[in-house]
Amino acid sequence: MNAHTKDTQDKMTPQLAKNALVEGNTRFVQGQQAGRDLINQVKQTSTGQYPFATVLSCIDSRVSSELIFDQGIGDIFSVRIAGNFVNEDILGSMEFACKLAGTKLVVVLGHTACGAVKGACDHARLGNLTALINKIEPAVEAVTEPTDESQRNSSNIDFVNEVAKKNVYMTIDNIRESSQVLKEMEDAGEIEIVGGMYDIKTGEVIFY
Repeated sequence: MNAHTKDTQDKMTPQLAKNALVEGNTRFVQGQQAGRDLINQVKQTSTGQYPFATVLSCIDSRVSSELIFDQGIGDIFSVRIAGNFVNEDILGSMEFACKLAGTKLVVVLGHTACGAVKGACDHARLGNLTALINKIEPAVEAVTEPTDESQRNSSNIDFVNEVAKKNVYMTIDNIRESSQVLKEMEDAGEIEIVGGMYDIKTGEVIFY
């Protein structure tokens, strides 16, 4: 399988880009990854890159976008930060990826049993991690059930996963509100911004 070229990137639409990720994840789950000569792809992309999607995911070692979507070198921009939220720098990176480098899809990818989300549920405080946790805590407050405070912590995995899902939706809203560039591109149909959740037990990604 060859790396993407300007021609193949231009032929991509947001829907085709999403389909490519869905198909890649299916191959990953089934253990039928596409055959790739990665060193050859290194050579093919040495003079330019033409990725079709930008994926914002967590730094969790189990959630490598290239692996779980069965993509090769030059296929996707991968942005990783604990809790998969956005800030000015990440938004700038996404704007570069879409407006200047041509990707057609932005994916905000959360995952089950997320450690950063667990920290937010427990209102953890530790050095610079405190500032990171503060950015995820609005998602904790936005999940209204359960009301029993004793159940609103990391020991309740269902609550953790609901907060992780809410965090994805809120991050998408934040992208649209904070990036005029990406919002205008989405409104024009040039890109699509979608969310998804990766299940660390099955390897499956569910798109919203």
